[in-house]
Amino acid sequence: MERIPVAVLGSTGMVGQWFVRLLASHPWFELTALAASDRSAGKPYREAVRWIFPEEIPERVGGLPVVAPEPDLPARIVFSALPGEVAGPIEEEFAQSGYVVSSNARSHRYDPDVPLVVAEVNPDHLALVELQRKRRGWKGFIVTGGNCSTVQLVLALEPLRRRFGVEAAVVTTMQALSGAGFSGVPGNAILDNVLPYIPGEEEKLAREPRKIWGRMTPQGIEEAGVRISAHCHRVATLDGHLEAVSVKLSRPATEGELVEALEAFRGRPQQLGLPSAPAQPILVRHEPDRPQPRLDRYAGGGMSVVVGRIRPCSVLDWRLEILGHNTVRGAAGGAILNAELVVAEGLL
Repeated sequence: MERIPVAVLGSTGMVGQWFVRLLASHPWFELTALAASDRSAGKPYREAVRWIFPEEIPERVGGLPVVAPEPDLPARIVFSALPGEVAGPIEEEFAQSGYVVSSNARSHRYDPDVPLVVAEVNPDHLALVELQRKRRGWKGFIVTGGNCSTVQLVLALEPLRRRFGVEAAVVTTMQALSGAGFSGVPGNAILDNVLPYIPGEEEKLAREPRKIWGRMTPQGIEEAGVRISAHCHRVATLDGHLEAVSVKLSRPATEGELVEALEAFRGRPQQLGLPSAPAQPILVRHEPDRPQPRLDRYAGGGMSVVVGRIRPCSVLDWRLEILGHNTVRGAAGGAILNAELVVAEGLL
């Protein structure tokens, strides 16, 4: 197929750099434009960015000029890594101008006509884009991905929800520093410490799964009734969020049945053979001390979630540990996979 021109908004930030890294050699997408704030605009990308990866910036990408995030870019798909406080109106301008916007920002996640998609879990929610176009009179549309902690939680629990039903969950997160961006947590605040508060995280974890697991109706999404109680912590880990989860099921299940459901799970991206889709989206570790961020965050190229320590819970039904790469699966990689799904389903 002819490669599709794409652009990245917010290309110099941490998630923006992950977009650039993952798109530089993408088989379907050709990175043709990089946008960022006024202080970076006009410079070659290699001069505007503080590159965080050990390898050099790809030569062709490094020479691209950084431009303003305005809807005159030579692209058909725009990936948004913009900060949530500015992303909303900019993404709307691009969608109104005919671009497909695959966003990692929080601005439109709760809009009733904007799909909040985890590609293996609710690909049918892409049908919302027709409602979005009709209501707003747009030529393009916006698709959002979930919060980094939400993505790995709903992906890991999805096979249990389908097989046994999920009524409630209690989740305690230990979230990596990269989730806060370049300037998120000062060193003297996190060293020898755990921060038991991340603004907005607990609310996102309680709310987003209800939309992702919701039912499509002609009027939009009817949210699922699952109850989630979240406790979110920032820890001194570079990448990879670890979540300790207790879950209440609708029907009884044995440990063997849970493991079988998790290991057998495949979704629409795997059926379609999408380039960014891991062959096995959920990996189960049987060692008593896994998963661990340093050992398991790059499972499936950072696109798989890893589940371990499956054991009974005396309060709910089962306990398990879930690990995901927050800036790959939970951010840039997940948004790229959503865009691949858009293309494969004929929505471009």
